Amino acid sequence: MTLRLFDTATRQVRDFVPVVPGEVGIYLCGATVQAPPHIGHARSVVAFDVLVRWLRRSGLRVTMVRNVTDIDDKILSRSAEAGEPWWAWAMTNERAFTAAFDALGVLPPTYEPRATGHIPAMVELMTRLVESGHAYVAREGDVYFDVRSYADYGSLTHQRVDDMSPAPDGPEGVDKRDPHDFALWKAAKPGEPATAAWDTPFGRGRPGWHLECSAMAHRYLGDTFDIHGGGLDLRFPHHENEQAQSRAAGYGFARYWLHHGWVTQSGAKMSKSLGNGLLVGALLETVRPAVLRFALTTVQYRSMLEWSPDTLGEAEATWDRLSGFVQRAAERVAVAGAEDAGGAVTADEVATAELPAEFVAAMDDDLNVPAALAVVHEHLRTGNTALAEGDDVATRAALVALRGMLDVLGLDPAGPHWGAGGPGGSVGGDARSETALAVLVQAELDARAEARAARDYATSDAIRDRLAAAGVVVEDSATGARWSLAAARTAGSNSSEGED
Repeated sequence: MTLRLFDTATRQVRDFVPVVPGEVGIYLCGATVQAPPHIGHARSVVAFDVLVRWLRRSGLRVTMVRNVTDIDDKILSRSAEAGEPWWAWAMTNERAFTAAFDALGVLPPTYEPRATGHIPAMVELMTRLVESGHAYVAREGDVYFDVRSYADYGSLTHQRVDDMSPAPDGPEGVDKRDPHDFALWKAAKPGEPATAAWDTPFGRGRPGWHLECSAMAHRYLGDTFDIHGGGLDLRFPHHENEQAQSRAAGYGFARYWLHHGWVTQSGAKMSKSLGNGLLVGALLETVRPAVLRFALTTVQYRSMLEWSPDTLGEAEATWDRLSGFVQRAAERVAVAGAEDAGGAVTADEVATAELPAEFVAAMDDDLNVPAALAVVHEHLRTGNTALAEGDDVATRAALVALRGMLDVLGLDPAGPHWGAGGPGGSVGGDARSETALAVLVQAELDARAEARAARDYATSDAIRDRLAAAGVVVEDSATGARWSLAAARTAGSNSSEGED
């Protein structure tokens, strides 16, 4: 089955055919770094991270561009309120975004350009539009795109110009030809930092938001590229304006438009303006990163993700079932008695494993993650049954398939990010800490085993209680005691240990 994606521009699910066979170019509208990231931002990057992983797993070479808007009105306003230089304010928040995305196991983009680093490319594009009659200088430093000059304006969102909301008015003294004309360049204003403006042939000022993305997409992906992505709220005016100015300049621009749904609360888009934003950094103080990623991954990218007090609890329970099986199965197939099953599973084996046909079909169907997860759970049940019956061959086969599918979703519990010693692992990525903990816990388990053998149950129980107090859960099985770290408590959870 060929990968099929819903293209916003045509309102249809289309076969995906790359511009260059074997290669894919993607531009994702990234953060405007006016404040730290909330889970709406995380939803965006996780959704497109799954797309990138699936394309690469399908054998395609992916160039992923995710920009950073580090200059705009809100950055200037908020930095001034905080008494910080605008560029320092932007950088502080950019680092918070990077830390949050890294914690969630998001693959780094191929390129992550900042708007302020691409002013010459913006001036070049703006000049091209002015010279071709698609843009005009309203006054020194203020340049606007003439929407009436481009016949296909509105084609992305299927609107007539006269039915659209007018673009924001320019500053006093600027006369636009049409209320819908939008700013390519904004003149420097009194009171703004001198460092927040650049010289151009049309006057000193700073770029408009739409111009930034068009220029950076062209710089890294060329005249025509495959996929442009972002949230539903960016379709108009941002993406409509990007497409208009880029195509008016003679570029083919994006061939497919993908837009992801929002994170909502009580049906309303989650945002700081509604007072219901959840900052990623605050969430990660009480929630394991893998659990948060799982919660953000489980819905199909075009669907809304309704956030409730139960969202993280459900994600945690499912993650624990998946990671618990992976740990138990990995231990089983690696022991001496299971050599005939193939031994320990390697990272290369997971990366190249043939995935179940039903999983592939689900992912090729516009990244239908819920259907793909149904296949994951089928293999989880099969694996648990094989493990209980001592069928090492079937256990290993289920383990490889499960890890391969979860790897596509960025959720392989034993992978380089979430596994022991990885940056998302339970011990924080320090291999020395992981080794020290394992040695100390094993010494306690050995002492407990000796006490049990001597029928000294008081000592045995005391050791178990001591480990439990330290957050170490001990499970007894036919092959001996095994341990794991207790799950972190999720925000909003008030269940007792027995109810969990």
